[in-house]
Amino acid sequence: MKIKVAVLFGGESVEHEVSIISAKQAMEALDTEKYEIIPIYISKSRDLYCGEELRDLTQYKDMDALLAKVPQVVLVKKNQTVTIEPVKKGLFTKAINTIDVVVPVVHGTNGEDGTLQGYLEMLKIPYAGCDVVAAAVGQDKVVMKHMFETAKLPITPWFWFYGHEFEDKKDEYLNKAKELGYPLVLKPACLGSSVGIVIAHNEEEFIEGVEEAGTFDFKIVVEKMVDNLREINCSVLGSCFSAKASVLEEVGKNDEILSYKDKYQGGGSKGAKSQGSKGMASTTRIVPAPVSEEQTKKIQELALEAFHLLGSSGVCRIDFMMNGKTDEIMINEINTIPGSLAFYLWSPVDVDFTALMDELIRIALERHRKKEKMTFSYDTNLLQNYSESGSKGAKGSKS
Repeated sequence: MKIKVAVLFGGESVEHEVSIISAKQAMEALDTEKYEIIPIYISKSRDLYCGEELRDLTQYKDMDALLAKVPQVVLVKKNQTVTIEPVKKGLFTKAINTIDVVVPVVHGTNGEDGTLQGYLEMLKIPYAGCDVVAAAVGQDKVVMKHMFETAKLPITPWFWFYGHEFEDKKDEYLNKAKELGYPLVLKPACLGSSVGIVIAHNEEEFIEGVEEAGTFDFKIVVEKMVDNLREINCSVLGSCFSAKASVLEEVGKNDEILSYKDKYQGGGSKGAKSQGSKGMASTTRIVPAPVSEEQTKKIQELALEAFHLLGSSGVCRIDFMMNGKTDEIMINEINTIPGSLAFYLWSPVDVDFTALMDELIRIALERHRKKEKMTFSYDTNLLQNYSESGSKGAKGSKS
């Protein structure tokens, strides 16, 4: 019997279209001999839709027409089974399908940040990728950097603040910026795909950058820009129980930092076979990265340490910054659901995209089995003896 795999994608995020492309690639990579593939699209208004038409990218050119063809659905937990049911029901309406495991390919806000993971936890269904805490930390650059600092992992000098406080504390933050030294990189704390990122070379550009980044998030991260920047990435596959690091890539860029256009409208790979796909896989990159064996080993070790520190699971991509002159290496961030699931970093070590998807599903099912053996609650008869008269709870009761 085939395993029923629901692939969730879309979502209310600036990375909505990226998610659709990534999910298309993931579904094509799944082995149809092993799995029954169920596409579930999350619209920008957070409604769920299910139907085979969702696997055809050309259908998305007319979104209204597409959503008129496929039913809006809800996920319903019945005992130990999760079913997909249409929102509009008739007298003889039946469930569309059941789900054995979920593969989330939802990038950014309300998908990659623990929100969707919490929903799946409530449904008590196995799902691939990071759990609620790891996903949330991986999305919030402020919390992530504090964790990296505490663990003494190398990061570039930085500070952060709430955007709404800037006007009242402008001098304080401008002084901090001056002390850090221009140029500086300003980022929304909880966004991805290089959206909302600004480079400030002076005070005027810093103030403009605060306004730009602040339109995407309440929290703004400010980082010292790395001189002679080289961007090196490493993927990690596994869980807290066992994990391995991929080969490295060096990502090309046309601007001072890797932009959204570089990531998703790039010029393709160098030093690796073309994958024939779009999305992050189309970025100009060199695989393996032209760095020394010693640097490769150090980056791989740091990637595994960051992955383990967050309690990550599935496949992640950890992005690094290297000073091209001094070779100093710093962790930039972890991507818990990387574009294209970083399949291009595993192909050189004979883990093709299909094998990668197999491993993601295996890890998801294994983690679920381990959690099922854990104790989260226990039976008590507290409410059987409960009385409203004179009861103030354990802390408020008198002896």
